[in-house]
Amino acid sequence: MADTAVIAGVGPGLGASLARTFVAEGCQVGLFARSTDFLEELSSDLGDDAVAVPTDITDPAQVEAGFDAVRDAFGPVDVLVNHASGGAWSGLRDISPEAFESAWRTSAYGALLCSQEAVDDMLAGDGGTIVFTGATSAVRGRGGAIGFSAAKFAVRGMAESMARELGPEGIHVAHVVIDGQIETPSVRESRPDRDEDEFLDPDAIADSYWHLVEQDRSAWTLELDLRPHVEAF
Repeated sequence: MADTAVIAGVGPGLGASLARTFVAEGCQVGLFARSTDFLEELSSDLGDDAVAVPTDITDPAQVEAGFDAVRDAFGPVDVLVNHASGGAWSGLRDISPEAFESAWRTSAYGALLCSQEAVDDMLAGDGGTIVFTGATSAVRGRGGAIGFSAAKFAVRGMAESMARELGPEGIHVAHVVIDGQIETPSVRESRPDRDEDEFLDPDAIADSYWHLVEQDRSAWTLELDLRPHVEAF
């Protein structure tokens, strides 16, 4: 039986690569994002093994409905990727409380809601995998991005706590640290002179996520560090 995966926060770039990689590996995938048009286009490209579920992951009712839609289409959820990220690219003196809260709600609160929905399915089945998308800002605060950094630190703490809580129950929780920029249409538009080899390859990163899903549980990974010249642990 194919695994059922939910990718929360799907857009051009890594989110789309994750969806394509998981489907290619035999998963049936629920695609969560607020952008309806992109989700529908990607789901159409992926065929019957993907379902577009427009969802605001900061809304508990929408998250519950989204997971119900995935279960109706494919069955209980085995894999969750908490990929949604909130940006608040301002320093302490410039950021508004609302922008700070928005970054946290998208990255951490949304991941909490999605994880709570997915875990019961995994506990009732044969375990599962939850992967969080992190960033260097989860390890080292970034100047001028206090909202983003605080949100990513929160996500890392959640992953570490959940890994210790859920690991003995057969649920593998991992946090992936990504350092660099992935080329998307909006990034290319804003940085037209940047060399392509300076961007990260989303397909290669998606392969690393898939390795976390399929690896034997005895080879436990809590944090996968994809920063250049830094070994994973």
